[in-house]
Amino acid sequence: MTDGTRRVLRRRRPVEWPTVALAVLIYASLGLLTWFHASIPLWLFVPLGAWFAAWHASMQHEIIHGHPTRNRTLNRFIACWPVLLWLPYESYRISHLVHHRDERLTDPLDDPESHYWTPEDWAALGAVRRLIITVNATFLGRITIGPAWSIFRFLQAEARAVLSGDTMRRRIWAVHALQAAVVLFWLVVVCRMNPLLYVAAIVYPATALMLIRSYAEHRADSEVDERTAIVENAPVLGLLFLYNNLHVVHHEEPMLPWYEIPAWYRANRERLIRENGGLVYSGYFDIARRFLLTAHDSPVHPLGRVPVQQ
Repeated sequence: MTDGTRRVLRRRRPVEWPTVALAVLIYASLGLLTWFHASIPLWLFVPLGAWFAAWHASMQHEIIHGHPTRNRTLNRFIACWPVLLWLPYESYRISHLVHHRDERLTDPLDDPESHYWTPEDWAALGAVRRLIITVNATFLGRITIGPAWSIFRFLQAEARAVLSGDTMRRRIWAVHALQAAVVLFWLVVVCRMNPLLYVAAIVYPATALMLIRSYAEHRADSEVDERTAIVENAPVLGLLFLYNNLHVVHHEEPMLPWYEIPAWYRANRERLIRENGGLVYSGYFDIARRFLLTAHDSPVHPLGRVPVQQ
């Protein structure tokens, strides 16, 4: 725990009301959108549904780091409802906290959120998988086929774990099935909404929005501090991502609440940019312009594996 994290914890409020208000806004908006889905034109329903579902994922990320109260059970209750259906909150929580071992960031095996492959695993892939991964490394690929590829890989890995007898995964999925049943009951029985429409109009585009945030967050480098990017000048998507576009701040001070990140970044901007080697983008349009049809990086980790820190 850093000195900065200790300072954040000491001055934390018992209840972070901006995050509570955000949770109420998200759930109320999704409830109203699905309740009135038959009366809302698709051109409006899709972007609104995708926004609030992706916002829900950003809120889950915030809650993973101990917000908005000091009661873990209450925090979990706020975050656990699977709006995206395919992602159990507990699986996300566990893998994301492992991702925060910064000394292993981008490692193909140790970082659950890494998009890199070891040379050995890459060599073992077939031509079709290599093509999918290569396309997925471009910005256009990430937001089009990326959701399908990410969901497929995640569910495939989870199914293997469950079928192999992993008791923790079985417990997670048993709980997730009950939570997803509540969401589906609301959608199908109460709102009389076709679940396929929900998946196509909300789940898939919301997952694509999430992948915009993670697309250029990290880049392989031998130096730990130079593996995490900054995306400035992103007022709209920055709010959607709860300011994790300023991602280096989150990795340095993961307990900092989302609404304090911009001011903290401005106060430390010069140092942060110096330490991360200038890995800064001017908004997500800048990222899209650079990498629309060009890979953000090679799918194969340039060092094979992240070096072990001495």
